[in-house]
Amino acid sequence: MFDKILVANRGEIACRVIRTARRMGIATVAVYSEADAGAMHVAMADEAVLLGPAAARESYLDAGKVIAAATATGAQAVHPGYGFLSENAEFAEACAAAGIVFIGPPVHAIQVMGSKAASKRLMGEAGVPMVPGYHGDDQSGAALEKAAAEIGFPVLVKASAGGGGKGMRIVNEAGELAEALAGARREAKAAFGDDRLLVEKYLTRPRHVEVQVFGDRHGNVVHLFERDCSIQRRHQKVVEEAPAPGLTAEARAHVGAAGVAAAKAVAYVGAGTVEFLYEDGRFYFIEMNTRLQVEHPVTEMITGLDLVEWQLRVAAGQELPLRQEEIRRRGHAFEARVYAEDPTRGFLPSTGRLRHLRPPAEGVHVRVDTGVREGDAVTVHYDPMIAKLVVWDETRDAALRRLRSALAAYQVVGVSTNIGFLQAIASHPVFAAGEVDTGFIERHGALLSPAAEPVPDTVLAVAALSVMVERAREVERVARRSGDPFSPWHAAAGWRLNDDNHHDLAFRDGDRRVAVTVHYRAEGWLLDLPERRVAAKAEAEGDGRLAVELDGTRRGATVVRVGEELNLFVDGRAWRLLLDDPAARAAAHEMAGGGLTAPMPGKVVQVIATRGAVVERGAPLLILEAMKMEHTIKAPANGTVREIHFRAGDQVPEGAELLEFEVAED
Repeated sequence: MFDKILVANRGEIACRVIRTARRMGIATVAVYSEADAGAMHVAMADEAVLLGPAAARESYLDAGKVIAAATATGAQAVHPGYGFLSENAEFAEACAAAGIVFIGPPVHAIQVMGSKAASKRLMGEAGVPMVPGYHGDDQSGAALEKAAAEIGFPVLVKASAGGGGKGMRIVNEAGELAEALAGARREAKAAFGDDRLLVEKYLTRPRHVEVQVFGDRHGNVVHLFERDCSIQRRHQKVVEEAPAPGLTAEARAHVGAAGVAAAKAVAYVGAGTVEFLYEDGRFYFIEMNTRLQVEHPVTEMITGLDLVEWQLRVAAGQELPLRQEEIRRRGHAFEARVYAEDPTRGFLPSTGRLRHLRPPAEGVHVRVDTGVREGDAVTVHYDPMIAKLVVWDETRDAALRRLRSALAAYQVVGVSTNIGFLQAIASHPVFAAGEVDTGFIERHGALLSPAAEPVPDTVLAVAALSVMVERAREVERVARRSGDPFSPWHAAAGWRLNDDNHHDLAFRDGDRRVAVTVHYRAEGWLLDLPERRVAAKAEAEGDGRLAVELDGTRRGATVVRVGEELNLFVDGRAWRLLLDDPAARAAAHEMAGGGLTAPMPGKVVQVIATRGAVVERGAPLLILEAMKMEHTIKAPANGTVREIHFRAGDQVPEGAELLEFEVAED
């Protein structure tokens, strides 16, 4: 076994690998960029080596720097995690040349399975069922258009290298193909350095079912059952579960055997995932990921195994710890990916500092894999994942209740998150019934991302009480600092001469202004809310927690204040209010204008519009790339492009005015 390994990654997967290595008595070396100098994975490792600037290509993707760090620190092996260099055959070869063990599959397997086209040819030869498609070397537009016509629309255009939904487009008719090919090529080139594409038949309501496989250098290959990863948006997984719901025993055995056959076809060693589409009782091979998957924790939860430990043992030359018949499955597990992103703005990544971070308590039933701590910043440079929330129980229904409970307990302040969106998925009756497919989110989007509703009276009451408790505490602090702490001028009981002892508060709930009148009472307060009057009490419990009593009913709440912003966690939901300050609101009011601004920091990859162009509503004007995904800026109405402020290749900050747009009078 190794004495020291280097983890060539960052974030939660680096922390995940370090935890297992530490348990096994293996020293660890972290690598980091300048942007990650204070990151969690750097603090956890025994040693850490700076690679370079924030840009991944100058740090985490620089294979030479990573290998130099391993050599300098005496690391015997490199664990690549997932993403970055994890499926880079050249990096694996360079490790071997430097006398360093690459904790992953053989180079040949990476090369073959890293190319969707080559892997599908091999799988076809091995008898693995395939989706009809074109995986040829001729990448001309004419060849791809001909293939699409022969396959029949709708088709799916995909990057031949990589995954994660990047370089992927659904094309419903021939007229959409040219634009889709161009966009997919650009995105594939930016994400993987390879713009080759393949075209496949697009199945209308498939499920995404994948098999966890493991092989060793002694010829043993096993599967660790299947996972369902059908809950996706933009072809990126959002919620995964194991085992896949609703499969017959025969179907489970069939897909497990197909996964093993695929692994054996390339003499696979280490952890890998064979992905299939499943529709109408049939499985179709998609691809094989030659690395540990983001969703591997659900497999660990139902098998009780540590897949990173298996990776280390296999890489050290040991046999697989268990044979197929010895691997047992128990219960059901879900994984929900908690991201810093704004579902109300098309899931744009959200950057900022994590001012308040409270995950649910971990235990037998709940696991939180994360690479960030309170106070850390989510930046534009890397993936905006905050954590993977994993739950387990004996049955799917019980595990789903665990998921809903854990999501309700998750508190994040400082960035927008998708927690509410995940809660909507976990609470949807169709999802609860196990009726999942890859179109679930698109089909049920209206219910999963409903229009914002007014803040209820209960939340307004908590907001008002938090303000009053904080003011009372401030009065007490002032009194303690004064020369006469018992002076009646420091009293906080609300006494007024010839007046009702009350206080008027106002909050901004989006564009709505809401007034709350607080009347002082000897035993607490009386609150006049928009819909009712309630008797209230509140007591601060520290760390933003409040013990609240409304009309005799007690409940817990958490309020985190950032300036005039109140972040409220009440009854398992998150709300945001602003203390209403007319002067500050006037100063911050955005001037009316015709500018279109960048929704997030990024790089302009293409300027489509021209100065003076007259365009219709929805016409693409400019393409912005951020976090390796393309975002098209479209005309908000019929009008004229007056000025364009940036060119292709320019970096733009969030909020930058990209162009000036004049709306047509009609």
